[in-house]
Amino acid sequence: MKSAVMVSLPASFARAFGQLGDPAILRVLGKTLAITLAVFAVLGLALWYALSSAIEGWGYSLGSEIGALVAVLLTALGGWLLFRLVALFVLQFFAGEVVEAVEARFYPEKAAQVRAIPIREEMQHAARGALRALAVNAIALPFALVLLVTGVGTAILFWAVNGWLLGRELQDMVWLRHRRSPDEKPPVGALQRFLLGGATAGLMFVPFLNLLAPVIGAASATHLVHRRREAASA
Repeated sequence: MKSAVMVSLPASFARAFGQLGDPAILRVLGKTLAITLAVFAVLGLALWYALSSAIEGWGYSLGSEIGALVAVLLTALGGWLLFRLVALFVLQFFAGEVVEAVEARFYPEKAAQVRAIPIREEMQHAARGALRALAVNAIALPFALVLLVTGVGTAILFWAVNGWLLGRELQDMVWLRHRRSPDEKPPVGALQRFLLGGATAGLMFVPFLNLLAPVIGAASATHLVHRRREAASA
């Protein structure tokens, strides 16, 4: 039983990658990427306008080409730093479609048992998640600043923090749809939850894969939750 649990996470990611060609997954991926890139395009334009206005206010003249280049560079830097947060925020609106696509293909009997989540419960969950993310990152920030001298310590710390947060959020995307009562414990243990979030956070540091990571994470979480439920009931 223990060995089956250990291989369930790689198997979940393998199945998630294998379903990338599914039209339902492609639609979610397309919408997520389009909205995420649109957000950064708007931010880039706003940054270019603010930069040009500020420099002109100081009495200097900045050519439109140079201003646009600086704005693009700053937007690219900000995108690299913030893409994970923006993409995951956007995915929240479409996560249900990813879960439904995975369940329809692999777990049709579970898809028929999905419960309707009251809007109040959804809002409470979203508020708790946002407060948890703010609190954890606020606590981690001083340590991240101290670890800057190590060169890699800050990146490792933020990976660990985001892995913990992501694992919890990805699990709940699936689990809230299927739990029978608020007191029922989720089937995914703390270690596997962290590994799920850590693997997803790791993908977000890899070019191109970072575009797929939020959808891959949601699909993998769906497999992991259902496989752990099946293992627990076996």
